[in-house]
Amino acid sequence: MAVLKVIEILSNSTKSWEDATDKGIRKASKSIKNIKSAFVQSQSAVVAGGKVSEYRVNLKLTFEVKE
Repeated sequence: MAVLKVIEILSNSTKSWEDATDKGIRKASKSIKNIKSAFVQSQSAVVAGGKVSEYRVNLKLTFEVKE
């Protein structure tokens, strides 16, 4: 039987929400092994001068806990 754990992380990017998601998963995978899925819980943006200056995502990552 597999045991899974879910954690919540925040990530940001100046390019896009997709890039913020990718960056968050890549960074988390350096210290968390066996990531199985990512759920984008929410998205937001920082606006400066009438333009989006930063994209932010709140991710829930699911990974398998090893025995």
